[in-house]
Amino acid sequence: MTAGKPLHARSAPAKPWYRQPWPWLLMAPPLVAVVAGFATLWIAVSSDDGLVADDYYKRGLAINRTLERVEFARTLELQAEVAIEGTDVAVAMSAREGVSLPQRLRLTLVHPTRAGLDQVVELGREAEGRYRGTVNAVHEGRWNVLLEDEEKLWRMTAQARLPDDKRIVVDAVDR
Repeated sequence: MTAGKPLHARSAPAKPWYRQPWPWLLMAPPLVAVVAGFATLWIAVSSDDGLVADDYYKRGLAINRTLERVEFARTLELQAEVAIEGTDVAVAMSAREGVSLPQRLRLTLVHPTRAGLDQVVELGREAEGRYRGTVNAVHEGRWNVLLEDEEKLWRMTAQARLPDDKRIVVDAVDR
């Protein structure tokens, strides 16, 4: 001990605030929260969720009409096998005896979560029960396959994992 000087006067000079660890430790959580908030805002603005339909009420009202179309396909005993090879689509279709098949079919590939990837393909008839068309490149993953006539009198659906599933059976049977 030095005589004449109090103990606190002999300590080292205090560091400025920005050289102390405590202010930085106290400011870190709010700063991280602000950065995370801006990152979340950027993700929300730049991505399309595609899951919510704009016309959900009208779609709900159309369910009965859709069920009638599926039931009509069931009464016609319609069945189809869809083959997708690259961009070529071939459909082999059969029906109950005496049922005439349409000249054109509409094949819709629906992605379950990304509506921007959906495709509608018009298929022309090559021979009795044989149809052909062209699709754009199909992204890998699970797809809903919808097959219907041009007049939208009947409809059949199936699920497929593309491009792995080479042959997709589409019919109006409950699964």
